[in-house]
Amino acid sequence: MSSGPLVRSRQAPPWDRVPERLRQRGLRWTLQRATLLAVLEATEGHVTGSQLVEKCREIEPATTPSTVYRTLDVLESIGIISHSHGLDGREEFHVRPVAVHGHLVCTDCGSDEELLAAEAGPFLQALVDAHRFEAHVDHLTVMGRCRDCIDTATGTSPSQTRAAAEAD
Repeated sequence: MSSGPLVRSRQAPPWDRVPERLRQRGLRWTLQRATLLAVLEATEGHVTGSQLVEKCREIEPATTPSTVYRTLDVLESIGIISHSHGLDGREEFHVRPVAVHGHLVCTDCGSDEELLAAEAGPFLQALVDAHRFEAHVDHLTVMGRCRDCIDTATGTSPSQTRAAAEAD
């Protein structure tokens, strides 16, 4: 499998270069953008745009949602952050992910499990082979039902499911 855009490695973002990179895109370096950057630097994992707006407003009350969302779009375009979509369609931004990953979202209970790039590899390669389409795992969200909801619906206990999986 190619290591091109299918499975991109993630490194710690070059936070100190962000102001310069935003200016190169015609954006001013403002107090609101500096506040957002400080909030992002202190964030690990997933966070929604509205959570970022709230955290920014705790530091700088004049922060506007439009500035936060416009800046997030630019930060994603330059590879500083990425996003995926949750069950309700809202964007969740990934800051400093431990590994490149997608998401498995349960449509019954709303649980969200990370799908590692290695697990998604065969599926992503099948897309290349069948459609000549290179998908990015860090933007992949698969909707379905989690094991607990399947077990509840079928009357199977989690221990039975584990025993069946171990027998395979």
